[in-house]
Amino acid sequence: MIYTPRERVLTAMNLQKPDRVPLMCQFSIGSMMQQLKPSPAEFWYDGRVFAEGLAELCSRFNFDGILVSLHGHSPCWRESVTEIRDLEEGRQEVFFKERTELHSWSDLPMVYQLEKSINKDIAEIDIENDIPSVIDYIPVSAGLYFKIDLQHKFDIFPLLTEMTNGKYSIHGEITSPFDYLLDMLGYEQGLISLIMEPERCKAILAKFAAGIGDLAEEMCNCDIDAIKISSPFAGMGFISPEHYAEFVLPYEKAIISRIRAKGKHVYIHTCGHIDDRLELMRDSGASGLECLDPPPVGNVDLKNAFDRVGKSMFIKGNIDSVYSLLYADDEKAESDVLDIIETGRRGDGFILSTACSIAPMVSGKRILMLSELVNRSGLYQP
Repeated sequence: MIYTPRERVLTAMNLQKPDRVPLMCQFSIGSMMQQLKPSPAEFWYDGRVFAEGLAELCSRFNFDGILVSLHGHSPCWRESVTEIRDLEEGRQEVFFKERTELHSWSDLPMVYQLEKSINKDIAEIDIENDIPSVIDYIPVSAGLYFKIDLQHKFDIFPLLTEMTNGKYSIHGEITSPFDYLLDMLGYEQGLISLIMEPERCKAILAKFAAGIGDLAEEMCNCDIDAIKISSPFAGMGFISPEHYAEFVLPYEKAIISRIRAKGKHVYIHTCGHIDDRLELMRDSGASGLECLDPPPVGNVDLKNAFDRVGKSMFIKGNIDSVYSLLYADDEKAESDVLDIIETGRRGDGFILSTACSIAPMVSGKRILMLSELVNRSGLYQP
């Protein structure tokens, strides 16, 4: 039986084996820019341009699914822009009244003037009024925010379904309450506050979790198959397993239960070293795990991860985008990917992917290699 790309991903997420190992990598903004060479500002702010880019890259590289990392694009975004200034090739300055942004083909936008106050003192936060009940922004990176247009929160999903005729598995994305906490307090003060003000941190996390859960539930009404919870700061490089169990797990678990109740899959994306908390992540009730970075970026052995949590969660990973795809020679790159395919094929539910996002400077040839290898060596026995 030959599966459609969407059926292939859904089967793997259901801990079953389709015709072959599904392939679905997450593109970084920089990697999308490098492959498409669009107007950087339009690609970031225009929902149709962004959707067209996602559909084009999925088709070009023979992926089975599309991750929508940004949603809620405003159709009137140009009305708040005072000027767009073209610089050298692939760079644009975008001027707003309250900030200036540098957009380029190389990475995420850089913000010169912040529209949001950051590094707040936790004692000064009014939890009732300072923590939004309705989540209207995505904390993309330090000082960089993507504003969600509340009148157009999910326009991109039916647009993508129409563009692709429902061929691919489409996944949405939300951000962990822990990220919102660190963004509000600043990373250093946020981590210190876990120790100095734990109960106040928990109150903030609970308020964010309620709003994010509402957003996720509404997203579930779209024609999507899964939601990714982006939780990059929850690895052992930042917090202990004990703090993970106290400040991350309960709040992500609350959101996950709401998504699962709506009949959608949900998976956790945590970068770096997570070997010491795989079982805690399983206890969240999530359908799957993404990243599982191998050494040296992380410390996860794929076979060991399958042995420990693979009976209850699908695994999406774990190609090293830097040392296997970007810097390795052809022989090593192919060997690394084939080893991962072979290990993944033995598991109950596996989706071949880069561990984290595709690094910006990974060539199109290397990305295309993934589909060639999975079609050659990722077939399941009938």
